[in-house]
Amino acid sequence: MAFDGLTVNSSVRMIAVIDDDHRVRESLHNLLASYGYRAETYSSAELFLASDGLAQSNCIIADVEMRHREMTGLDLLKHVRGTHHEIPVIIITGRPSPKSEAFYLGKGASGFFRKPLDDQALVTLIDHLLS
Repeated sequence: MAFDGLTVNSSVRMIAVIDDDHRVRESLHNLLASYGYRAETYSSAELFLASDGLAQSNCIIADVEMRHREMTGLDLLKHVRGTHHEIPVIIITGRPSPKSEAFYLGKGASGFFRKPLDDQALVTLIDHLLS
């Protein structure tokens, strides 16, 4: 099934969305659902790790900076890469620097997006990572 030129995933895959901004979580939840993905949202990396999210996720989308949280998106990326999990981690940020993308990709991120996100590019990347 196609939607705006992209293929909707026929098997439901779980995407974890971790961002302290509820608007971003809601927007990504709705976007991913419209493409046939199941999204679980978390306001912090700590809540994600305390849940069964890591074991159930096929892909993680995490904000770099989460206000008033001990664990950043980079910390989560390091944690995931430091375990046996090969789950794709996509980093998003509203405050990119000129070298942000190369830095996070070098740390093992599967993708990097600046806010506001390019929805089609994000879904295309997720489709590719999970195919």
